[in-house]
Amino acid sequence: MQKNIIAGLDLGTTKVCAVIAQQHEDGKFEILGFGVAPSVGLSKGLVTNIGKTAEAIKEAFSIASNKAGLMVTSVNVGVAGEHITSMRHRNYVTITNEEHEITKEDLQRLETDVRTIRIPSDRQILHIIPEEFFVDYQGGIESPIGMSGTRLEATNHIVLASIPAIQNIKKSVERAGLQVSNYILQPIASSSSVLDESEKDLGVLLIDIGGGTTDIAVIHRKAIKHSRVFGVAGNQVTNDIRETLGVVTEEAENLKKSYGYATASSIIKDEDILIRGVGAKGNTKIPTSLLTQIISLRMHELFSLIDNEIRKAGFKNKIKAGVVLTGGGSLLKGCPELAEEVFGLPARIGVPVELTRNSVSEVEKPEYATVIGLLKDVMGSKHVQISSTVKLKKKKENVVSETWKKFRQFFDDL
Repeated sequence: MQKNIIAGLDLGTTKVCAVIAQQHEDGKFEILGFGVAPSVGLSKGLVTNIGKTAEAIKEAFSIASNKAGLMVTSVNVGVAGEHITSMRHRNYVTITNEEHEITKEDLQRLETDVRTIRIPSDRQILHIIPEEFFVDYQGGIESPIGMSGTRLEATNHIVLASIPAIQNIKKSVERAGLQVSNYILQPIASSSSVLDESEKDLGVLLIDIGGGTTDIAVIHRKAIKHSRVFGVAGNQVTNDIRETLGVVTEEAENLKKSYGYATASSIIKDEDILIRGVGAKGNTKIPTSLLTQIISLRMHELFSLIDNEIRKAGFKNKIKAGVVLTGGGSLLKGCPELAEEVFGLPARIGVPVELTRNSVSEVEKPEYATVIGLLKDVMGSKHVQISSTVKLKKKKENVVSETWKKFRQFFDDL
């Protein structure tokens, strides 16, 4: 039985990703198996067909399990969708032990108290993330355990999710023959895999652009301050190309990936692109600048929505380390340049390359930031725990070997 085995599941609008890994004593992960399957039962982070979603999960984990040589029975699932909301809440408890020393039990009392607040009946608390602790009104404390005081207070970032949405995810995972170990907000998972500690401390805006949703998180002083999920993402860009140019979805997606730019200033050469005709419509040619204009309008709209959101929430001036873009949508050429133009901040692409012991090129890409982050977040953060169980699979060659041994033993006994 291998130890510290952990599995992550990213349920995306365009693809379902599964990863099985082992964490070693140095904190690094060894990727044992990785699988991707087309997603046909999800839309904008929501399950729209439980059966099809379950089949996609099965397919992705079948690929990952075959590569890893083992099967997992429980997984950590990334959660996104416009049903996700967040709020801030401040509460306190009184320290009553004789030494007035703060213990883990006091932190648990703080969390239990938060869970008593009134929330909409169709919502459940997904995460309670302490932003800052106060001991006897002294703030700026990251870890109060062991400190002395009579009053422990905390400002918390609370993430809420739709109960029906979570139940549909649970049903899909269970129909695939697995159990959910933890639900983790996708931007939290992504931030764990692509941000370094100095960025988290100084203040950073993470933007994870997927197929159906764009997830954001503002992190300052190593604590998440704000999170939001937008229903504008890569698929909307593809649809804009499809509708404007009159091409099928597959052709629009190919045009976006092969020739698209997020901003005109990034175009290297304004050459003509062949647009294949459909039916009686013949082939045509358009300049790269026209395709870029279609893409840029939607991407500019998305970044403007995010900029307005963080301004309204009062966190724009906290982002000193700039913007980190990740997710499949960030691969669009010129995306960092457009982000710098809209936000007025430096921007870079976030790739999950520092977490693993073994170099696995297929996962060292922005589109896999979430599924890789599901590993680190569960093992490293304070608000979730890992309880995965593992069942080893016998390799075919081992089965053959055992059978041959039995044959030999049979003839030896004659």
